[in-house]
Amino acid sequence: MTHNHDSKLFDGMVIFTKVVECGSFSGAAEATGHSNSYISKSLNKLEARVGVRLLNRTTRSISMTPEGQVYYEQCQQLVFDAQDALSLLTQSHIEPKGVLKVSCPTSFAESHLQEVVSTFMQQYPEVNLVLDLNDRHVDLVQDGFDLVIRATEQLTESSLVCRKIYSCKGYTVASHDYLKRFGLPESPEQLKSHQCICYSNLKQANKWSYRHSDGTDSQVEVRAKLLCNSASMELAMVLADHGVCRLPEFVMEKALKEKSLAILFSDYIAPTINVYAIYPSRKYLSPKVRCFIDLLVDKMPKFTL
Repeated sequence: MTHNHDSKLFDGMVIFTKVVECGSFSGAAEATGHSNSYISKSLNKLEARVGVRLLNRTTRSISMTPEGQVYYEQCQQLVFDAQDALSLLTQSHIEPKGVLKVSCPTSFAESHLQEVVSTFMQQYPEVNLVLDLNDRHVDLVQDGFDLVIRATEQLTESSLVCRKIYSCKGYTVASHDYLKRFGLPESPEQLKSHQCICYSNLKQANKWSYRHSDGTDSQVEVRAKLLCNSASMELAMVLADHGVCRLPEFVMEKALKEKSLAILFSDYIAPTINVYAIYPSRKYLSPKVRCFIDLLVDKMPKFTL
């Protein structure tokens, strides 16, 4: 069913968002190159069409009504999207340039990113890369990153756009010599009497969850012999026979291939660790970010699922 006013669906929307952003009619008039009265008329028409008051006007100031607030958030996204659509047309042929700031977990960068970075630098000489290799949870927007690569079982950010680039399993592992000395734990419960190496970037570093083959979950509280914020260091200490650790497959691919580690609890369901490329949704994808993501996807080994 179509309404007669569907053709006017977007009328006044840009003016409305401009008034809110500028905080005044005169500011919006200046920003859009229109007169004050044009701005005022556009808003009156918009309010008449949507059937609610969007702005409270006094001689000194304007403020949004609760309905105006809700409408503004939606309008703002639509205006962003429209600008994105335009910029995609003009940007697609532009050579990527400028500074590209990327954050990535150290161990994933060491195991999977070197070829990507090397190829990117070769293909896009106009871009200067700033690589922040760090296992901590960075704030994409606050810390000014164009792109963050994150390995996790569960993504929490909702206002950001994510693209899965890689997937692997997480395993509980120990060296053969450690197991000879301390015995093989038959179930996660028995980890309580073992030396455990815990990853301090997790909120509950010493609480390890396990999923039984029937789909039920249980949690065991372990003793942290070593609490550490680097997966590479954790791996080194496991290989040096210091304890039991939980690590994503990508950190220990070489050690697993060489069979220098034993995987424990293989009758339990191994958690899936996904690696995502994350970027702010409010920005259109600039050529430098798009090209980096394309390369990432292209160079990643296909998911081991």
